[in-house]
Amino acid sequence: MPGYILIDHCQICNNPTEEVLSLGSLPLVDGLITPVGGTETEIQRYPVRLLYCPHCQLVGLGCIVDKELLFPLDYPYRSGTTKILRDNFVELARETEKFIKLDKKDLVVDIGCNDGTLLGNFKNRAQVLGITPENMGQLAVGKGINVIQSYFTPEISQRISSEHGQAKVITATNVLAHFKPIDETIKSIKRLLKPDGIFISESGYLFSMLEGLQYDSIHHEHLRYYSLTSLKYLFEKHGFEIIRAKRIATHGGSLRIYSAHQGQYPIDASVVDLLKEEEKKKLSPELLRDFRSKVMEHKSDLQQLLAGIKSTHKTIQGIGAPGRATVLMNYTGIDNSILDNVVETEGSYKIGKIIPGTKLRIASEQEFFIKQPDYALMLSWHIADELMPKLKMRGYRGDFILPLPKAMIIRNQDV
Repeated sequence: MPGYILIDHCQICNNPTEEVLSLGSLPLVDGLITPVGGTETEIQRYPVRLLYCPHCQLVGLGCIVDKELLFPLDYPYRSGTTKILRDNFVELARETEKFIKLDKKDLVVDIGCNDGTLLGNFKNRAQVLGITPENMGQLAVGKGINVIQSYFTPEISQRISSEHGQAKVITATNVLAHFKPIDETIKSIKRLLKPDGIFISESGYLFSMLEGLQYDSIHHEHLRYYSLTSLKYLFEKHGFEIIRAKRIATHGGSLRIYSAHQGQYPIDASVVDLLKEEEKKKLSPELLRDFRSKVMEHKSDLQQLLAGIKSTHKTIQGIGAPGRATVLMNYTGIDNSILDNVVETEGSYKIGKIIPGTKLRIASEQEFFIKQPDYALMLSWHIADELMPKLKMRGYRGDFILPLPKAMIIRNQDV
């Protein structure tokens, strides 16, 4: 099958790995389908295999799909629609000022800038430049942000240096797990960063995934699932030094790290403390196999919960269509026999499309309030604390189903 390769080695250190989990073959999570003639077109599926490297502690995928398939021009993700992300980027910008003082001549580069939400926080402090391959970058242009619409490559890094000079700050939020090969990306970032510059990255945190049973975050876009230990190995390999580490709430639990050229800044205690914490947790094949057992058990629990509700002829609608919903629904068999539909907020680029593998069309949330289903399945469960009170306040009278980390019903009166 064209469009992907299978590997059995570590993506950081090239050592042999061990497979610790398989979710079968799944469609691309953001490969939402535009119906043709009212029906779902044929979808492509790719293996989802999780590999563990005992040498550098990386957990990564054993299947690498071509980036042109993963991140096409019409890639639908938009960072500015989620309050927790908007607030997170405000905090990131404020926190950065504690490390480095910016002036109007300094350059801030955001790799994977999407709709420009992050760079908007730097626009009045420095020169800003975004790089992103998808058309969503035009929303950033509309905000007055300079955007290069391209994948981040060594050639693009060189072009930026030649035309704008080196960057004082480079950010890469929720994209560092996307790049292949990762060594080439880190080298390009290092060349683009000023000697006293700061590189800030945010990535889904491996231990948040394991502790929260977040197997729905395992998909083809995320080639690697980082711990601080594996990131330290990767960065030191290329002459970078991690100077601060912080666990944050975005995407169900992420890790924000500040790094710089070696020897430029003192190392904060947060780095030492988190490395010690990870050492105590003892990442191992046994720990990951236990995660696999819990994933399989959860699949059965969720299926039984939903089947029990459907046996009483109650109605269920899905709330939100994040990429992780495609994983959850395909792995556990949630389709149009379980849900009436899935809804997204007004104005979402996903409305009218079909979640691959489910035959479920994404509708406007207006339909949700009109139909008043008996249950709302929170497919964006990682921000359910933000969403459920809003739905209730706007008039939803039914109950909620949280699929993860434990399949459970939350009554409307308890929200």
